[in-house]
Amino acid sequence: MRFSRRPSATTTVAAVCAAGALAFAAAPASASPAPLAAGPVLTAGSAGGAAVAVGDALAAPLAAGTKATFYSTATSTTGVTCATSKLSASVLSNPAAPGSATASLTGLTFGSCTANVTGVTSVRSLTVGNLPYGLTVSDAPGLPVALTGGSAGTIQATAVLDSWFGTLTCSYQLSGAFTGSADNAAHSLAFRTEHFAKSGGSSLCPADGYFSATFGPLADTSQAGSPAVFVN
Repeated sequence: MRFSRRPSATTTVAAVCAAGALAFAAAPASASPAPLAAGPVLTAGSAGGAAVAVGDALAAPLAAGTKATFYSTATSTTGVTCATSKLSASVLSNPAAPGSATASLTGLTFGSCTANVTGVTSVRSLTVGNLPYGLTVSDAPGLPVALTGGSAGTIQATAVLDSWFGTLTCSYQLSGAFTGSADNAAHSLAFRTEHFAKSGGSSLCPADGYFSATFGPLADTSQAGSPAVFVN
């Protein structure tokens, strides 16, 4: 008489594990969860919200309680001060984060300007030339922002002033980089003491101009309700 040998517990466990491994190997690749796609650099309404689309219009006034200034030195408070200003741009690219979104800055206007320069009685205008400019917003640490001259040439600023000596026209060109930073809490773009060098005009005009301004909230005016823009 023959007795059949019963498999040991060890043999049974090994067989089950081997069968499971074969079943997993045979499963199609689609059974694995797909990685989540990265969101865009710029969203509207909330962080990680709806993407700001290419072609959308962006706009921002001066931040509440602030003014745009164009002073003669980096540390002085002598020059031109404007109570109103507006930035306008059109989105060119908005890739997946991390990265940089780009836009064409199509408008930068100033109003209600005054001067505290001896001999200057009023400010007729403060304007920028050679629009549009390139605008880049990055989600790198500090949320850096950069403005660059476009196909029309270097970033320019021109002040027309009434003075004791008649009308003065003072023209300036950007000297070096024009950089700033974004702020998600205030939805703002801030620029500090951006240096311009005199490029033409009266000999009575200062040799330098230093521009500072904070624009916000930056809004996507192409979307319903003009939601605030976030950098992700």
